[in-house]
Amino acid sequence: VQLQASGGGLVQAGGSLKLSCVISGSEINFDNMGWYRQAPGRQRELVAKFRSFDNSIFGEPVKGRVTISRDTTKNTLYLQIYNLKPEDTGVYYCNYFANGDYWGQGTLVTVSS
Repeated sequence: VQLQASGGGLVQAGGSLKLSCVISGSEINFDNMGWYRQAPGRQRELVAKFRSFDNSIFGEPVKGRVTISRDTTKNTLYLQIYNLKPEDTGVYYCNYFANGDYWGQGTLVTVSS
């Protein structure tokens, strides 16, 4: 399994971004996918992940400001973040769990105040 995240960049506070993660491998179960982030000097934390096709869970700091979606025809997972804040700055990683965790290389999001 390989994951390739993209879409990060420099954004002003209040703006939005859409991150993408292309996953390759066999028998991918998108219900086992999600997004995490890691800010400098902090532990990696959950942003959003699927629990089932129509059920997702979100990290407290981003609740109400993110949506997670997928396009299985493109083997792609998305994360849309709205009303970005400087504290959203960090490296965003897509994750796939199947007999262990698989991580993409991460994409850097920087939010300026």
